[in-house]
Amino acid sequence: MTLILVIDVGTSGVRSAAVDTDGAIVAERYARALPTSPMAGLVEFDAGQLADVALDSARAVLDEVGDVAAVGIANQRASTLVWDRSTGEPVGPGIGWQDLRTVGECLTLQGDGIRLAPNQSATKLAHLLDGADPERQRDLCFGTVDTWLIWRLTDGARHVTDATNAAVTGLLTGDAAQWNDTVLEALRIPRSCLPEIVDSAGPIGSATVLDGAPPITGFAGDQQASLIGQGCVRPGMAKITFGTGGMLDMWLGDEGPASAERSPTGTFPIVTMRHGGVTSWGLEAIMLSAGSNVDWLVEDLGLIGSAEESHEVAASCESTDGVVYVPALLGLGTPYWDYGARGALFGITRGTTRAQVVRAVLEGIAHRGADLVEAAEAQSGTTIDALRIDGGMSANPTFAQALADATGKPVELSPVLEATTLGAAHLAALGAGLLDSVTDIAERSRPRERIESRSRLDRDVWATAVERAARWHGDLSALDF
Repeated sequence: MTLILVIDVGTSGVRSAAVDTDGAIVAERYARALPTSPMAGLVEFDAGQLADVALDSARAVLDEVGDVAAVGIANQRASTLVWDRSTGEPVGPGIGWQDLRTVGECLTLQGDGIRLAPNQSATKLAHLLDGADPERQRDLCFGTVDTWLIWRLTDGARHVTDATNAAVTGLLTGDAAQWNDTVLEALRIPRSCLPEIVDSAGPIGSATVLDGAPPITGFAGDQQASLIGQGCVRPGMAKITFGTGGMLDMWLGDEGPASAERSPTGTFPIVTMRHGGVTSWGLEAIMLSAGSNVDWLVEDLGLIGSAEESHEVAASCESTDGVVYVPALLGLGTPYWDYGARGALFGITRGTTRAQVVRAVLEGIAHRGADLVEAAEAQSGTTIDALRIDGGMSANPTFAQALADATGKPVELSPVLEATTLGAAHLAALGAGLLDSVTDIAERSRPRERIESRSRLDRDVWATAVERAARWHGDLSALDF
């Protein structure tokens, strides 16, 4: 049996798995690696500990399965690290992609005509350099999590990233062809600290710190890995990953975007992969809070005992009886981009039940999923025939049906809960020559279940509810990145 080792580094933990060339997971280890929040708006992590956890879990899988043909990596995007090239030691904490400490710098740069968001790497990198090397004289390395992990796997032999990760740093030109000198100059970022940009699939280096030194042959950011893991590698195919937040990604093809900035529909262009020097493009639409709304029901309101219980409770009533929930705990992303919007429940009466509130929360998240679909279709000019989903909420039958009813489209469930692992495995197989082309990925990817729309949720009532929840905090609503 030919196996591929995948190391999948998420926001809260690391999953290592052995995957065969048919996409079956034959061994798996998961370890928690939580970030910390020293104060509101700050998210940090210990880079050394994160790499150690990843390597330990990878070795545990190898101990179980023996040799592997290749290594693939999937990772949280835009989290930022800086380390000393000679010692390999980080010069400060890793800064998580969610960290908001550079909001002020982003707003200042807008005045100079440079549009960056605080969730991108660019201003985080400048912040770390300002602290560790204000004169820009040290020999330091910048990397996102993929870069750092490959550095550690190759014992410092390779300092690289791929186009899917590089393109969300804010440091690339709009065509994703090279580092952007305008941004580098504005932030005083030396080119010498930047990694080489390589293909997402292809020979990258040997993981010499692992037994057998298997070749690393594929890697990508988590959302692109999920897109590929669900077989969405043909123009017009799309998926949504429903985790703490929600990300819709759509495969468009080889033609680059007219602009690298956010579109009028609230979507963003993304690189979906690069193979053989050819860049494939897509678009991304973002839901700022998805599963976090269910966590709110569990951890803060105590309406249900677990996230899994939301299905059973919601299914115990036939409808919300007019109750509508807007899941804007952190504001609204695509297509609204209103950071000052806030979560809201409308239509409550003395007769409203716990089950109806829980159902309204699930339907509200489904409505947001439909918002993302409509924005993606409007921007691309393409109709999404069926929507593929993964992530924790994809295991909830009531939610999946609500999503089909909100979008009016079939919903197809990923064969595994987290498709990022499969995507990294497919890329590594492609890069190692175990698959002939991207077409092979599409042919090997089959959803485990297809859910048809049974009735439409009321989108007009939803639009009214969103309008009432919008601009709750005017100062935050005025922010735009």
